[in-house]
Amino acid sequence: MEQAFRALLLANAGVTALAGSRVDFGEASDTSGPYVVLWVIGDAGGHTLTGSDGLSRGRIQADCYALGYPEAKRLSRAVRSALDAHRGGGFRGIFHDATREDREGGGNETKRPYRISLDFLIHWRADHA
Repeated sequence: MEQAFRALLLANAGVTALAGSRVDFGEASDTSGPYVVLWVIGDAGGHTLTGSDGLSRGRIQADCYALGYPEAKRLSRAVRSALDAHRGGGFRGIFHDATREDREGGGNETKRPYRISLDFLIHWRADHA
């Protein structure tokens, strides 16, 4: 699911116009411009009385970073537009659930990036990806 989720963002012209290829799970490999860090917050398989139903339900958080608030906001809007209500491939549905805004900690005020976090609910079936 993670590779397909990242690929959706990298295939979106709005996201890549702002972040380029700076979209990664776990940590940013390049912070030279606006970037997105993705986190799996939860992932659970569905079950029936006869075993797995093959459907996973989870949550992915997309943290959109930039040195300026307007850039972080534009990037978060592009990410939301690329993902919200998406259906295709193994994704049975991706739905925006929540947004939070803050600023990273640190001692140097001018170098503290703005972060806009987006939570997405994911419904995924791997065998149809």
